[in-house]
Amino acid sequence: MASRYHEVYEGWRRDPAKFWADAAGAIDWYSPWDKVFDATAGVYGRWFTGATCNTCYNAIDRHVAGGRADQIALIHDSAITGTVKKFTYAELKREVVALTSVLKNRGVGKGDRVIIYMPMVAEAAIAMLACARIGAVHSVVFGGFASHELATRIDDARPKLIISASCGLEPGRIVAYKPLLDKAIEMSRHKPDACLILQRDQLRCELKDHFDIDYADAVARERAAGANVDCVAVLATDPLYIIYTSGTTGQPKGIVRDNGGHMVALKWTMENEFGVKPGEVFWAASDVGWVVGHSYIVYGPLLHGCTSILFEGKPIGTPDAGTFWRVIAEHGVVALFTAPTAFRAIKGQDPKGEFVAKYDLSKFRTLFLAGERADPETIKWAEQKLNVPVVDHWWQTETGSPMTINPAGLGLLPVKYGSPGVPMPGYDIRVLDDAGHEVVRGTLGNVVVKLPLPAGCLPTLWHADQRFRQAYLDEFPGFYKTADAGMIDEDGYLYVMARTDDIINVAGHRLSTGAMEEVLAAHPDVAECAVVGIADAMKGQIPLGFVVLNAGVARDGGTIEKEVAALVRERIGPVAAFKTVVTIKRLPKTRSGKILRGTMQKIADKEEWTMPATIDDPVILDEIAAAMKERGIGV
Repeated sequence: MASRYHEVYEGWRRDPAKFWADAAGAIDWYSPWDKVFDATAGVYGRWFTGATCNTCYNAIDRHVAGGRADQIALIHDSAITGTVKKFTYAELKREVVALTSVLKNRGVGKGDRVIIYMPMVAEAAIAMLACARIGAVHSVVFGGFASHELATRIDDARPKLIISASCGLEPGRIVAYKPLLDKAIEMSRHKPDACLILQRDQLRCELKDHFDIDYADAVARERAAGANVDCVAVLATDPLYIIYTSGTTGQPKGIVRDNGGHMVALKWTMENEFGVKPGEVFWAASDVGWVVGHSYIVYGPLLHGCTSILFEGKPIGTPDAGTFWRVIAEHGVVALFTAPTAFRAIKGQDPKGEFVAKYDLSKFRTLFLAGERADPETIKWAEQKLNVPVVDHWWQTETGSPMTINPAGLGLLPVKYGSPGVPMPGYDIRVLDDAGHEVVRGTLGNVVVKLPLPAGCLPTLWHADQRFRQAYLDEFPGFYKTADAGMIDEDGYLYVMARTDDIINVAGHRLSTGAMEEVLAAHPDVAECAVVGIADAMKGQIPLGFVVLNAGVARDGGTIEKEVAALVRERIGPVAAFKTVVTIKRLPKTRSGKILRGTMQKIADKEEWTMPATIDDPVILDEIAAAMKERGIGV
């Protein structure tokens, strides 16, 4: 079908207030707004001022009342324990109401904060919805985060209660959460009133008298007593949650998400951007601790009346590179959203895609990739093996939903490899030079968004308006700074080349490490790669490449490294000064799949570095340091 994108985008541009008011018609409100957008409120304006609503009501209650009571709302699929548990909308409501009653009995009410420090279990989503039901502000902290990181978030959010579990499960290991939680509370200045602990059979923990509460017992008691807690009306501009940006040092940045604009934006994206209809099965293979989990495991699919999958496992190793296809086939998934890293891992283990043929993927329509730059080779591999459109898109924790995408629901536009698509309604994206002047199309610069930000984006940072201004608004007045570098082509497609700190300066030439990684990934033997800029006495900086080879590659590593370097010289030119490639077993990543390029660069430059709190496996950095040392780098 012909895409309606241009017509819809122009409609938004012509009359933003009408566009968002129309979108808001898909949400149930207790009372209407005074203004769709009030430019005088908050730091840059607020959406749907004066309106009252409830996010839990829109995600659950209205579906139960409106004919979806017996439809599956949530599927918890744990590839690690080999178990699947399904909840209908009615069952999910019952669980949420029971937990809400527990919270209410502990004195948690509207505006109070609750920290959720949980593994990938259904109770994590239930806890988020229970907070939303009574207007409490949840802050999900990635399960297994180090005690120091958790303590800084406890001090910033000042929670009345913490909901946690005895352990999290990783392939081949159990992560004990309780000692991390206890230590964090010991370290923090603010002390919560109590902790609600979900005991998992894989590792149970001791509960402290008069402080720790057994989650299952407490919820079962409320359920048995027939507890009923109605949804509390909150202002559209009241906070729904705080999410702390990953990898923060010192004072964490608490991104605030409001209730009204968030619901309107997410509900609109489900059909128009992701092309998913109510009643269909949507799977975001992320973690509830990250923004993707908030937006597209919990809130987006449920607001839209979909069935959502909450998956505990990895793309490979639980048990093999066919896990994703098993989940899609078993549950009838129509769309999958995951990080490119996951597909690079699958491709590395199963380069020929032999596992794909073993499963019935007939219901599967679209693959969405975001979170890291999706290199064209990975996209082409996925297109070829899955025979469905592969849609790269781009957004941030701060925005809560895509800024650019190739919108499946409005009709797909031509694919341009390397581009995460075109701007969505609400986003007037520009590219500026460092002095704040707009650059000509096709020129690399700072990617910014003209204010105001659309509904669903952060209105500010938690109790830190001034810090919000400094971090995002001051550098380019009138614009929101994304801190990404990129360019816009003649057709309006955005190309995000790197974080602005991943642009390297080689003898006065500004070069994108992302563009070089694209070339490395094009080599047939390369599964994954990363490029960092390292200090050089002559040129200021030079690029250093790292490659992980596909499973089963028997060729000489040195030969492959030479071929890769030659490929960069051929496609980017001698100006890149790209000479050194180091073969490694695996790349260091955060648990959300982002490659820790900054840490690799510091090791190479012999700079002071600290272990990133979000790292998936700290041992990888030792392996990389040893591989560099063999080549005389970082010694």
